[in-house]
Amino acid sequence: MVTSVGGSLGDVAPLAEWAVAAAPGFEDWYRARYDKLVRSVRLMAGDPVTAEDVASEAFSRALARWDRVGAMSSPDGWVYRVAVNVLRRRQRRATLERAVLGRWAPARDAPPPDDHSSDVWRAVRSLPARSREAVVLRYVSDLTESAVAAAMGISEGAASSLLSDARRALARQLKGFDG
Repeated sequence: MVTSVGGSLGDVAPLAEWAVAAAPGFEDWYRARYDKLVRSVRLMAGDPVTAEDVASEAFSRALARWDRVGAMSSPDGWVYRVAVNVLRRRQRRATLERAVLGRWAPARDAPPPDDHSSDVWRAVRSLPARSREAVVLRYVSDLTESAVAAAMGISEGAASSLLSDARRALARQLKGFDG
């Protein structure tokens, strides 16, 4: 029998009862983190459907390995890293498919989150993909710089540099912004 994780998640990501029973602690961890991961991936990907798919894939992989992932010092960092990797693979595959088919899809433009200024998120979306990923992981997902580095598979120095460059670029773009 399959059951859905309830609460604010509705019928998102149905989980088999046996899987939840075999993974003590997973369901609470999942419920506490799912929405935030989806939001973060949505800001990176610019597409809510992709965000839901990527988050579901990342959590499915965490559930399959919960005996190891649940014992990690940072299961959150692990699931974010998996999500970033899944998203990157999908983006590379989509780029290749467009090239092979000889047509380019228009750029996707995610609407800004409700609690932030449109100008700020328009500026964030204009950043290069890796800088945008770093900004979202750091300031939306509230990951530390070392966790951002781990999620992106780069050194802490590289993450720090990416974030610093992104902040400078955003400051230049938003110079006259009063919001």
